[in-house]
Amino acid sequence: MNLLKWNFENEGLTPGITLLLIAVAYAFSIAIRLFWVQWASDIPEYFWNGQLMINTNDGYYFASGVQKYLEGMHADNPRVPDLFYTAAITVTALAVKLLPISIDTAILYMPAVVSSLVVIPLILIGRLYGSTMWGFFAALIGSIAWSYYNRTMVGYYDTDMFSAMAPMFILYFLMGSIKTERLIFALLAALSVLVYPFLYDSGRAVVYGMGVIYMAYMVVFHRKDEFTYFSILLISIGLMKFGWGIQLALILFLYLLIRQKILTVQMAYYGAIAGVVLFFVSGNVFGIIWDKVSGYLIRDAAETGLHFYNVKQTVREAGVIPFETMANRISGSIPGLIAALIGYILLVVRHRTFLLALPLIGIGLFSLWGGLRFTVYAVPVAALSAVYLFYTAGQFIERKGVRIAAIALMTAAMLYPNIAHIQGYKVPTVFTDEEVKSLERLSAMGTDKDFVVTWWDYGYPIWYYGNKNTLIDGAKHHHDNFIVSEILMTDSPLEAARLSRIAIETYVDSDYKTAADTLFKNEQPDQLDPNAYLETLKYGDVKLPAATRDVYLYLPLRMLDIFPTVTLFSNLDLSSGQAYSQPFYYMTSRFKDSAEAINLGRGIIVDKQSGMVRIGQQEIPLRAIYRTNLRQDGSIVSDQQLVRMNGTLTLIFMSNYGKFLLVDDKMLHSTYLQMFVLGNYDESLFEPVDLTPYSRTYRLKI
Repeated sequence: MNLLKWNFENEGLTPGITLLLIAVAYAFSIAIRLFWVQWASDIPEYFWNGQLMINTNDGYYFASGVQKYLEGMHADNPRVPDLFYTAAITVTALAVKLLPISIDTAILYMPAVVSSLVVIPLILIGRLYGSTMWGFFAALIGSIAWSYYNRTMVGYYDTDMFSAMAPMFILYFLMGSIKTERLIFALLAALSVLVYPFLYDSGRAVVYGMGVIYMAYMVVFHRKDEFTYFSILLISIGLMKFGWGIQLALILFLYLLIRQKILTVQMAYYGAIAGVVLFFVSGNVFGIIWDKVSGYLIRDAAETGLHFYNVKQTVREAGVIPFETMANRISGSIPGLIAALIGYILLVVRHRTFLLALPLIGIGLFSLWGGLRFTVYAVPVAALSAVYLFYTAGQFIERKGVRIAAIALMTAAMLYPNIAHIQGYKVPTVFTDEEVKSLERLSAMGTDKDFVVTWWDYGYPIWYYGNKNTLIDGAKHHHDNFIVSEILMTDSPLEAARLSRIAIETYVDSDYKTAADTLFKNEQPDQLDPNAYLETLKYGDVKLPAATRDVYLYLPLRMLDIFPTVTLFSNLDLSSGQAYSQPFYYMTSRFKDSAEAINLGRGIIVDKQSGMVRIGQQEIPLRAIYRTNLRQDGSIVSDQQLVRMNGTLTLIFMSNYGKFLLVDDKMLHSTYLQMFVLGNYDESLFEPVDLTPYSRTYRLKI
């Protein structure tokens, strides 16, 4: 038997059976995603307003857009998106309007409801090539495989719900147009690529790649077919970028002209050439693809003007990953990925139309250099490819029933590591109920014009629950990270207060341009020396701008985990880009305390007798030991014991949290540690407005 030439058997499955298989696969995808709901439902602090909260920070960005439309909130926050900014907001708002559900419920379950639709194109692709069951088995894997699940699970409210599902519909329509030469497939493909940026704009480069390969494929292999130029004409218009309304009208108008045989092949030929040229010009195709690639491969500080720290240097999903991680994320295991790659090669050899899926597979492999987020695109195609290999191997089994059972067994074997991962993937909600209570109290203070200065991780939740603006957030985390990092890291309360006021007023007065660039006149002839300017804020006479709104400093407990990362953004000379020596910071809740020493783990031991800290083979003198206690009113009492006058490290025991901090003087005197950990603040500059074990919020008094 020549396995490269065999065809699927005609299964004789009716459209009704196909719909049933789609329903079963969809229900399976939803049911698997309810594992997390079952686990999280046993944790009361994950609930707010009677509903589980979401588990991704970025979800609150889109959720705030839903609030803006449905509840009229965020009128003075220019960063909150409008209703039609992206489909995630539009679809969610529509669901809340039409169904008896709250915004909280909609954003919780929307990822599962939308992303599970990926089973439809997978099954239909199988049917297109003669085996609905092939598509069905692939749908079971592709809908819940590791990476796809992680980014579309219940609570992961983000545009990622469309990331791989929508390209698979496009792939199906493109393949359908080639297999059947029916104009309706070309029309649906054109409409799909037109709407894709509205669904998931970050993936435009992938769809562009699919479109380019489709047009090249048609010219190379079907250049003598009249259908080729009609389809290229329609799809090229869908790929353009000059106004979706005009594009939509033009696509529908040309479709009618073609159907009525008014548009001739010669006209379509020249129209297709013009369409391709306009697509490349209007779509900035190569620029977009390069920007996506270079954005994840080039992670150094800026090369012109001031040298700010690049946030992608700290984002895990944008880092180089090992092969095993990529394999797990795409197919659940290394054997699973190998099966998928072999299966894909066989697919291309037997059905060269699967070359159209090359951008999806390619960008999945690019994740080795680009980072975790790229693996999600390859998941559905990898599922189709692996199951195709199972079917190929199954041709050695003569009895049909045994063959199908063997294929099902191999599918189950590939499903197993993915389901095992899902059962163990117990991610927490973004905030707990106690943290949200603080933000609800913040919402009742001042007005929605006010600003909160805090790290970007907490920006979107502050919008959603606190109804306040922030200087940086999950999408606006570039040069202004320096400003916030400097505020949190400085040892001068005066600088922290002055810089907070100046940055916020500058940001608003500049029509919401990047505050750091405006303040330091970055890349302008009269660019400031940031070091001299910040020194003036500490010690000099500074005329502050008029206060037009309240400014709050939000210091959460959870920042303890990431504070060393926060400091990176201000721990460098902006003029040269040269990083200063990293201040020492170590935190642990796993320790062993005895009469002689405190073992903090990782080879760090505090000798109580000598007052020395042993870090590996190095000994460093300990200057002091602090013990902090929280009072009922939220204030902090700290007892200090001086150990050595010449010591360079300080040990802080946060008794209420069971945590030890070992820090140098730079960390000890930082705004964050002084105001959150030790409860020290300058009463002339800051006023505490909400003090809890989970966060401390201060209002600026200048």
